[in-house]
Amino acid sequence: MAIPIFRASVSSCRPFFDTSESQKISPFKRSRLLSCTSSELNPLHSRSELSICVGTHLIPHPNKVDRGGEDAFFVSGYNGGVFAVADGVSGWAEQNVDPSLFSRELMANTSYLVEDEEVNYDPQILIQKAHAATSSIGSATIIVAMLERNGTLKVASVGDCGLRIIREGRIIYSSSPQEHYFDCPYQLSSEVVTQTYLDADVSSVEMMEGDIIVMGTDGLFDNVFDHEIVSTTARFSGAAEAAKALAKLAHDHSNDSNFDSPYSIEAREKGFDVPLWKKILGMKLIGGKLDDITVIVGRVVSSPGMTVL
Repeated sequence: MAIPIFRASVSSCRPFFDTSESQKISPFKRSRLLSCTSSELNPLHSRSELSICVGTHLIPHPNKVDRGGEDAFFVSGYNGGVFAVADGVSGWAEQNVDPSLFSRELMANTSYLVEDEEVNYDPQILIQKAHAATSSIGSATIIVAMLERNGTLKVASVGDCGLRIIREGRIIYSSSPQEHYFDCPYQLSSEVVTQTYLDADVSSVEMMEGDIIVMGTDGLFDNVFDHEIVSTTARFSGAAEAAKALAKLAHDHSNDSNFDSPYSIEAREKGFDVPLWKKILGMKLIGGKLDDITVIVGRVVSSPGMTVL
């Protein structure tokens, strides 16, 4: 994603927290803030009827490897399990602003506030409070999912980070991306004119043991079709292996100039294509989209009577 929404002049730099600093805010939280790593938590939460085994994997944009990319994410064992992803808007680099600072602080604040009483285990309110607490300049898309102990998964998102739920080999839920126009998603921002938690797409889904949750930034969904997500997750019993495989598939597709990706198909549908003379020769706009790629895979399991890890 490349287009930020901002005023003509960007305000001066305000204080920010990087990933490591933000983790120090609340050392006793049972959450993990992650920005460039892979892991599996087995399970995320217990003392509940359902819990989630989670695997994560992040592959930075080829040109941003040294900085770890501009995505950020976290997983938490609180209640039935919480996980979230934020994608920093890369267009801020044109204003000499590091796009990763906003997304990382946003996730740090989300992690810190997940157990806040005022949040009341509501992902939309969690987005509100995390956004209000974020002081870095920039903007980001975000998605948050919270599993209730009774099996209800609550989801709130602003922008084009996405989530799929797979049950018995088919997708039963797919989040809807929010865009102003092609390649310019809704985004939480440091600017006065910005989307807010009130613009979030909010859903709830009743989960069952065996369901698979796939969450990711647009780097995943711009490069991997839904049927590929289903077939890839079906090949692995472990969430970490599935997350790594999906991230690798997205990375391979993003580097393939001959792959007719979800991104290129949408671009053509929105009127972006090769010049007319190339169309006459039978050519069309194709190829993957280079981007940071973050994938979280969660497998819903039954775990009565277990203790919090």
